[in-house]
Amino acid sequence: MTSTTALSDVIRTQADALTRLADADLSGPAERLAGARRVLLIGTGTSQHAAELGAMMLGHAGIDARWSSAAQFARWGAPLREGDAMVVITHTAETAFALTCREQALAAGVPVVSVTGIGSGWPEAVETVERERSETYTASYTAALAVLAGIAARLGAEEYGPQALRRTADAVRAAVAAPGIDEIAFPARSLALIGAGPWGVTAREGALKIREASRTLAEGFEAENYLHGSAVPFAAADGLVLLEPARDPDGLVAALGEAARLEGITVSTLADGTEDLPPVLAQLPMTARLQLLADRFAGTRRQNPDVAIVGAWAEKHLWTLGAPAA
Repeated sequence: MTSTTALSDVIRTQADALTRLADADLSGPAERLAGARRVLLIGTGTSQHAAELGAMMLGHAGIDARWSSAAQFARWGAPLREGDAMVVITHTAETAFALTCREQALAAGVPVVSVTGIGSGWPEAVETVERERSETYTASYTAALAVLAGIAARLGAEEYGPQALRRTADAVRAAVAAPGIDEIAFPARSLALIGAGPWGVTAREGALKIREASRTLAEGFEAENYLHGSAVPFAAADGLVLLEPARDPDGLVAALGEAARLEGITVSTLADGTEDLPPVLAQLPMTARLQLLADRFAGTRRQNPDVAIVGAWAEKHLWTLGAPAA
């Protein structure tokens, strides 16, 4: 059936964007970060999830890399100091608290690398893809991860180099062609997604896409956090999706699935078969599968996934709070 949403169309462009970015010249951004004693990765929402996975990849290059939500750092973070560098992730280059973090970093004189959509106009920015036509962002997220992987590779984490990114693009292409999401039933009440390590980040990103696209109550958890109290309200009216349980070295994801079944919860599993990819890069094809699930749920609920923010939530003043002073 022909796609009728920008979301569905853009999901299918991601593999080509990743292939293009695999060979991007990121030597300049890498040099800016190379001498830093501490690299801070900043983002909001989906961009925060990119910051979390980006910090993992830079950590594999031996860098002291830390992530923070833009709002937390802008108002409550420790002051920037000599030896710091900042990576600001914002697809639109308009996100209020991300703008403030960038301004703080520039004022402090620390090196800054920004990862944005095309057309930001920021001199330090690595621009990834065209501004998304759907408010349920997809390609900008996976493209940002490709850029962060490329920077990490140039700083010493060779497992994230061009060849690995091209394999990742192929895995995303395969995931879009055969997402394996048909068994995941639309829940009567809510849906939880859980994973271990980087799959825990993807669980939260996937749940965010489901909420935005379909207005379905969904939540993502790192497996340990799900066990420690978050699972309590879930019952037979809910669903649980396990992300790649076989790659959880402790077996907790699978064990939680068994416990959920005993509680009458419908449990599904998503597995990519991407053992040849580093765990962080394996998040990209998994993310594509969850994006398609969000689009499918939007169709089930007859929601427009391209217009996520409406009503009072769309009031302009809410979206400018936290921005730099004029």
